[in-house]
Amino acid sequence: MTSDRFPSPIDTHARFAGLLAATALGVYLLVVVGATTSITDAAASCSAWPGCGQPVDPLTETELAIALGHRIAAVLVAGLLLATTVVAWLGAATRRVRYTLLAGLGLYAVQVAVGAVTATMGSDAIVPGLHLGLGVVVFGTVVLALAWDLEVATGATEEIDRAVATTPDAPVVEEPDASQRTLPDSRFDRLRLRVKAYLSMTKPRLMWLLCLVAAAGMALAAGPDLDAQTVVATLAGGVLAIGASGTFNHVLERDVDRRMKRTSDRPLATDLVPVTNALLFGFVLTGASISVFFTINALAAALGLIAIVFYSVVYTLVLKPNTVQNTVIGGFAGALPALIGWAAVTNEIGAPALALAGLIFLWTPAHFYNLALAYREDYERGGFPMLSVVRGDTVTRKHIVYYLGATLVGAAALAWVTDLGAIYATAVVVFGGIFLAAAVELHFARTERAAMRTFHASNAFLGAVLVSILVDAMIVL
Repeated sequence: MTSDRFPSPIDTHARFAGLLAATALGVYLLVVVGATTSITDAAASCSAWPGCGQPVDPLTETELAIALGHRIAAVLVAGLLLATTVVAWLGAATRRVRYTLLAGLGLYAVQVAVGAVTATMGSDAIVPGLHLGLGVVVFGTVVLALAWDLEVATGATEEIDRAVATTPDAPVVEEPDASQRTLPDSRFDRLRLRVKAYLSMTKPRLMWLLCLVAAAGMALAAGPDLDAQTVVATLAGGVLAIGASGTFNHVLERDVDRRMKRTSDRPLATDLVPVTNALLFGFVLTGASISVFFTINALAAALGLIAIVFYSVVYTLVLKPNTVQNTVIGGFAGALPALIGWAAVTNEIGAPALALAGLIFLWTPAHFYNLALAYREDYERGGFPMLSVVRGDTVTRKHIVYYLGATLVGAAALAWVTDLGAIYATAVVVFGGIFLAAAVELHFARTERAAMRTFHASNAFLGAVLVSILVDAMIVL
């Protein structure tokens, strides 16, 4: 742990981390506002700089008000970034944090200059997207500074630093004896238990979020013209595909599940459902899913099959037990519903669908690494090379901040390639701030409870963002 020497009123490393997080959120707010308002061409209505050269009535001159408000916010964020940089240099921040913030401050000045040229000479005077791109880079520098400072300030004195190959073998646990298991006497109760077992194999808790991803993809593709038949068929095919993937996952991991506390009561781990029956159930769900998707179009059916195979085989058998990057690469499975939703409407894959899929892909590690922290010992017993097992808790917490920053950049990119507006921007900034605050608090608390709070904050972020996409895309302006 480093000493807490910072200028008053910051004083402590915890407060400095809060200042860094606030600065990152301020820069990000400018990026999102810039991305979501670029389609209104508000900057073109204000050709002077730094002001607009005339009084602005926000009630009648909306575009002028947007442009002027953006510039006022830029001034405030510049002051915040300057203050953070000065505090870092005067306080106990490390050398790379100081120079990273200094580089961000310099790039911010360049971005302001680019904005001035754009306002006075027109957008054709600069490279398209340069202003927004510089904003993203500045945001990245502040996020890096935050992650690196938190690593130094809250890192344990002794960290796990071993290769996957040296992960200790999971302890041998005696498998449960199915003959000694007691089933309910009532036929109805036994039936209810069986139905509950089959339902749990489909992983129903994953369905709402993944279906929401597919719905957002459909909304981006069709807007208010989205028809109910496409929605019902796509979501039905998605539910069946998720159920099939979950069932195959239960079958393939049944031996490992017996070694892990949180999975030891699963139906296959306790022999409540025979393996043959579970496989048959999984293949029936797969066939039903592909059949439903085929009623929409062949591309949706192909993507649905890819999703089932990727999660069941590539992720479960290849990635999860063999590489520390299992969570990162495995994010592709969660991103596929975005492509399925778009393809169901358009019978193709477009840039907005790829941007939404990219957002989900980047969010997955920031989300799932919290579970890897909360259940690190359990994953170690299961023999899985999770990041927290292989490289330790401090590195895992740092990577949560990395991927959270990347997720927010992905959210800005989605705004830039779509017509999403104020509702989406507000949800991203507000819930992104909540997610970031939870991630910072996790570094200082370093408890399983804090990891679960950040996990729930990540769920709230994605849920709110997806709902805002639905609302924003479906509104007829």
